[in-house]
Amino acid sequence: MAKPLVAIIGRPNVGKSTLFNRLVGRREAVVTDIPGTTRDRILADVEWDGHAFTLVDTGGLEPPTDDPLKGKVRAQVEMAIDAADLLIFLVDGVEGLNPIDEEIALWIRRQEKPSITVVNKLDNPKRELSAAEFYRLGLDEPLYISAYHNLGIYDLMERTISLLPPTEVEEEETGVPRIAILGRTNVGKSMLLNAILGEERAIVSEIAGTTRDSLDTRFDFDGNPMVLVDTAGIRRRGQVHQGIERYSVLRAFRAIERCDIAFMVMDATEIATAQDAHVFGFAADAFKGLVAVINKWDLVPSEDGAEKEQAISAVRRRFHFMPYVPIVFTSALTKEGVRDLLILALDMYQERQRVVPPDHLRRVLMDALTTQPPASTGRKQVAIRGVRQVDVNPPTFLFSVNDPKVHFSYRRYLENRIREAFNFRYAHLRLVFKRSK
Repeated sequence: MAKPLVAIIGRPNVGKSTLFNRLVGRREAVVTDIPGTTRDRILADVEWDGHAFTLVDTGGLEPPTDDPLKGKVRAQVEMAIDAADLLIFLVDGVEGLNPIDEEIALWIRRQEKPSITVVNKLDNPKRELSAAEFYRLGLDEPLYISAYHNLGIYDLMERTISLLPPTEVEEEETGVPRIAILGRTNVGKSMLLNAILGEERAIVSEIAGTTRDSLDTRFDFDGNPMVLVDTAGIRRRGQVHQGIERYSVLRAFRAIERCDIAFMVMDATEIATAQDAHVFGFAADAFKGLVAVINKWDLVPSEDGAEKEQAISAVRRRFHFMPYVPIVFTSALTKEGVRDLLILALDMYQERQRVVPPDHLRRVLMDALTTQPPASTGRKQVAIRGVRQVDVNPPTFLFSVNDPKVHFSYRRYLENRIREAFNFRYAHLRLVFKRSK
């Protein structure tokens, strides 16, 4: 059974993201005092007393304006409401009833969906007395809470569960590749996500830095389940001025840790910048599968036919520390190369799950040692006594040595021998050297 969907809606700056974080139990959405911080839908699974549902944090609802970005935020909220089984309508108990609240209440009544009116920021009895005006909205009996101080949350969860059909908590899905879409701001990450999914899942705007939150979306490709994470654009440290931007950068890095494969998206008109290499290196240090995605290729004029070769050469020079990383040319606007990108991701994920035969692995090590023995470190001769594979995703190989200070160049030599022997074309391999008696 699919988990019910619960959407938190309301005007800007009433505490939707704070409530979302409280119910989820972790800092999942960006929280700030600046109105309009949340722009994209944020989803997370919540379990309470044996019941499970998916919670959605939405951007603040506002009257129609000439601001194109606010119009797209409103469209995102409408999409979340259409898909929701229950609406949590959050209002501000300190500021009191607002005309926008009344407009939203009218909209909710037209939806004919179950809803809960929740008055937030009520942390003392005096504020609760003044919150009686919210009965004028003509919805259900309001619940009084303080999301920040964790007051009234139990009653809110109990009412939420009572309005949803009971469901069993699903076991965590295994064997499903998780793909993070990384890159600097305004390189087309959200548009690439929409091209993959075939819908307006994330807001797409020409304004740099539109996506501030990470979005996890499950989809199927040729019968294979996959999960996409669209992350906020990562800027150079000196250019991360606002607190909102800083939180988003941290969340993008956290998404790297949660993914299996990272699509490193670059603008075809500005390939392989120093910041691209910085993010690339961070994902490499986390031993993630990496794909260099040169997006907006439709904007590159064709002159002598050598444009792709020149782009590949530029990427190889910048990312020389990972020469095996595949390069894919895409246009999220025309969907060129998107299918090839997903096929490559599936192949890479299968490589990351590969288990090599132990006997064959030992023979490869013996041949490598015979061909090129390790150099000595100081007065001590490095001795490698054995190797075994101890994990997958990434494939991890444990070497037993008398001195773990094996030179970087020899580590790379052993990695290349394993890569060649077992046809690891794309996977990032982890080699661990541990002292043995």
